Amino acid sequence: MPYALAVDLGGTKCSAAAIDRKGRIVSRRTVSVDLRSPSGPVFQILQLAKSLLGDKKPSDAYVAAAVAVPGLVRPNGTVWAPNLPGWKQMPLARRLRRSLGIPVLVESDRNAAVLGECWCGAARGKSDAIVLMIGTGIGAGILSGGRIVRGAHELSGCAGWLTVTREDVALASEAGELECLVAGPAIARAAQKRLRDGEASSLAQLDASKITAHDVAAAARQGDRLALDIFKLSGRFLGFAMANLVSLFDPEIIVLGGGMAAVTDLYIASLRRAMFERAQPLAVTKVKIAVSKLADTVNLLGCARLAWESAGART
Repeated sequence: MPYALAVDLGGTKCSAAAIDRKGRIVSRRTVSVDLRSPSGPVFQILQLAKSLLGDKKPSDAYVAAAVAVPGLVRPNGTVWAPNLPGWKQMPLARRLRRSLGIPVLVESDRNAAVLGECWCGAARGKSDAIVLMIGTGIGAGILSGGRIVRGAHELSGCAGWLTVTREDVALASEAGELECLVAGPAIARAAQKRLRDGEASSLAQLDASKITAHDVAAAARQGDRLALDIFKLSGRFLGFAMANLVSLFDPEIIVLGGGMAAVTDLYIASLRRAMFERAQPLAVTKVKIAVSKLADTVNLLGCARLAWESAGART
């Protein structure tokens, strides 16, 4: 039985899976990304593809392959990925296609995420959906009328650059305002600053320079007021951003994913209040907010959907 080869290439880890037509993962492997040369990740993908299903030739094992990448995919198939050394114009699809002997598609990770959620996740069957991935950075996969919103330069979905406050935000011109206020590193920075300013918190027992968003979340779950306030404020900024998305795209559902999805309980009430304050009043009463349950498989499933659709289009 042939499978789709799905690959999720990140800045630090690379996962590959063989996935059947119903979205079942039959084999999966994850390795740390080889950053020693531009070709390192390419060779790793080839090795993973060959190791997932034993001794079978890739052309016999897979109907097609799709790869999610942490960057921009140009119409000619080349990839710009700033976290992968030397990936300014990596011809990834062509190199993999030549070595594997099967069709290969390449997609941005945020677009893969929305396809995965709409195939097997919280947005299953929806044609107007947004997946907001919040972790070290922030990106949005947007499906409108059943089609991915890409933009003229494949840059749609850079949600970390949304403006949500009238205040000047440090580093906003480098990483985006929303990302500098809400993403994981922003949570840690907020706690570090407030501790330096002398505010009381159980986090003061830790080395302030090493505090992470996970530390702040743990403190919040123990009732720490400073930590709870940080997540409440982050939720408010995120709610403003989601209000913009609701007003612009009128989605059926917005799915929260990424590392911050695991701590949604700490900010969801604040998020909802802010979203209802600022969003288009008719659209906001219709949209559903959900938390992804696909965890680190969402991009793989999105890629598998792409691969199977590609295979179906040729048969």
